[in-house]
Amino acid sequence: MHPTSSLRIATALALAVFVAGCQMPAPAGPENAMNPPPPPPVAQPSPPPPEDPYQYMEDADSSRALDWARAQNARTFGVLKSDPRYAKLYDDALAIVTNKDRIPALSFAGPGQMRNFWQDATHVRGIWRQTTLKGYTHKPPQWTTVLDIDALATADNANWVWHGALCLEPAMTRCLLQLSNGGKDAVTVREFDAAKRKFVDGGFVSDESKQDIDWYDEDHVYIGRDWGPGTLTESGYPYIVKLWSRGQPLASAQEVFRGSPKDVAASAAVLRDAQGDPVGVIIDQAPSFFEHKYFLLMADGAKPLPFPLRSVVKGLVDNQLVLELREEFPAQGMHEGDLVSFDLSALKANPATAKATLVLRPAQNEAADHVAVTRDRLVVALYEDVKGRLVSYRHARGKWSRIDIALPKGGSVDIQSVSAHDNSVIATTRSFLTPTQQWHVDAASGKTWRLATLPAMFDASRDVVEQRWATSSDGTRIPYFIVRPKNLALDGNAPTLLYAYGGFQQAMTPWYSGVMGKLWLERGGVLVVANIRGGGEFGPRWHRAGLKEHRQLVFDDFYAVARDLVATKVTSPRRLGIMGGSNGGLLMGVAMTQQPDLFNAVVIQVPLLDMLRYTKIGAGASWVGEYGDPAIPAERAYIEKYSPYQALKPGVKYPEPFFETSTKDDRVHPAHARKMAARMEALGDPFLYYENIDGGHAADANLNETALRSALEYTYLTQKLMD
Repeated sequence: MHPTSSLRIATALALAVFVAGCQMPAPAGPENAMNPPPPPPVAQPSPPPPEDPYQYMEDADSSRALDWARAQNARTFGVLKSDPRYAKLYDDALAIVTNKDRIPALSFAGPGQMRNFWQDATHVRGIWRQTTLKGYTHKPPQWTTVLDIDALATADNANWVWHGALCLEPAMTRCLLQLSNGGKDAVTVREFDAAKRKFVDGGFVSDESKQDIDWYDEDHVYIGRDWGPGTLTESGYPYIVKLWSRGQPLASAQEVFRGSPKDVAASAAVLRDAQGDPVGVIIDQAPSFFEHKYFLLMADGAKPLPFPLRSVVKGLVDNQLVLELREEFPAQGMHEGDLVSFDLSALKANPATAKATLVLRPAQNEAADHVAVTRDRLVVALYEDVKGRLVSYRHARGKWSRIDIALPKGGSVDIQSVSAHDNSVIATTRSFLTPTQQWHVDAASGKTWRLATLPAMFDASRDVVEQRWATSSDGTRIPYFIVRPKNLALDGNAPTLLYAYGGFQQAMTPWYSGVMGKLWLERGGVLVVANIRGGGEFGPRWHRAGLKEHRQLVFDDFYAVARDLVATKVTSPRRLGIMGGSNGGLLMGVAMTQQPDLFNAVVIQVPLLDMLRYTKIGAGASWVGEYGDPAIPAERAYIEKYSPYQALKPGVKYPEPFFETSTKDDRVHPAHARKMAARMEALGDPFLYYENIDGGHAADANLNETALRSALEYTYLTQKLMD
């Protein structure tokens, strides 16, 4: 299982509300992170009630809504682009995001081969290219272009955005490319021959849909997609999985599994042995965002597996199916947060009698942030107090043994790619002031070779990183990182940007951002990253503590960090700004309406804001497991206590926010930002607003747009916090 459809769809769902843009944590990934007409709407909105005159904005392509957005864009450009500092901020941002010295994100592509998707000033949409590991270490690396997305977009007269490729093991030359119209999650799938560098005549082609696909062998794929009216879940994802044979019309594919429209999604994943041969098919039916019912697809149908609902399959190695537990598993004597394994042969024979083996039990201050498998090793990015290290596990004679990989400590460790052909891993290390380093790791021996080091993108010599702790409303200690000048005067005057996410078990680990460093730190700003509950910094328990009726604790954690910064005289409300995207955008909206006197700048990126209708807008129905369902009175009661759109009141002096969204965002619909801004406009409250017509959830359709967005953000922050 190297990585499977099951894992890909879980990642896509998590990224549906992951942090957006600003050249901080990459949204996708995660791996991360990111034309025909759009697909049918996920849910038909009900007639607008009289108290919500802006419900028409829930039609993303409404001419009335787009005219309003264009007028707001023009007004915002007038305010920000006319600032004499904007031009340099844009030039600096563009130079960084198009810098040819950036470290390429590598992926293994068959024996001895590496691939990379690359964007720069010449290749704005990007090129898919290939080399060998030896060729990569040459100066400069010896790349061969496999596919030019800029040229393809021109040839097809389409606004193509690259969303990745799934290549058939072991050769990995036959690939299923995923191409998005303007950055939407919905993609078109087209079969491509990477060896011949051309699309396959008569190959697999699946038109635009939110879809999930996985190879079984060269002539068969498992696919879930929009099969026609009523075949997507209420969340907008597939729940019917079919086996599609080469040369067969897509409409004639054979159904192998059917979930429910009430599910979030269902998908199939092919399990592969060390040689890359298929040894089984696993079905992942997700009743909610955090629940998974797993099945083995057998000759006589889908056989249910006795795993806890809150668990996630991570991979197959040495015939061991590895599982991350996100709740207690008393039947097997296992605990929340454990990594465990089951013998695949035992599961096939009789799932009820299969026994779990413990792989890893993290301590209270630890979390397994990323898990991957090589040919015969399990590799884990393990974090302790939000600082990572890489560990490798081997299975032999029914037990797991561990070795630690020697990599730089004190920051983040990320698994970039793993090889199914040997035990090679490409990993990266980074911290707020230390440029990213890329490593080739042998997961069997523990040996490491440094492949590349990112040149410094900004002058970090005057700054220092600290980890501090604030105390939240219930007495829980909340860690946060502060990046500040070494000689910072504690007089409350430091312009400070506080960043957080706080949801979906996504951890905010240290990053290196050239844009943030150049446009903020180098100019004297302070950066703070709060590791609030709802995230995954300390595993499932940290996430569970902020779910549903406990959501206010997430917000209280954020305020505790803000107040600690003021109490220690790092900054003051006059100089304190906040930024967050997606679920973090919800956090920003709540903070602005609950604590308007605590902040002077609020950057609200691709946000959720109307929490009483979020399940009816875009992919919102998939997030009921995180927030609760406003259709249920008991759950609506706690949601409406914080929903920012409804919380706006006349006569309150709010900090002037900067809303950012994208028309083509088919995860978090632009209606959230549109409606909130329109309501502020009606109340006479000041705000700035920018809606990108393309770019999807991460607003990263091309690098020029990335630089534009960054320059707008930091011009706004400069005006609010530095002037």
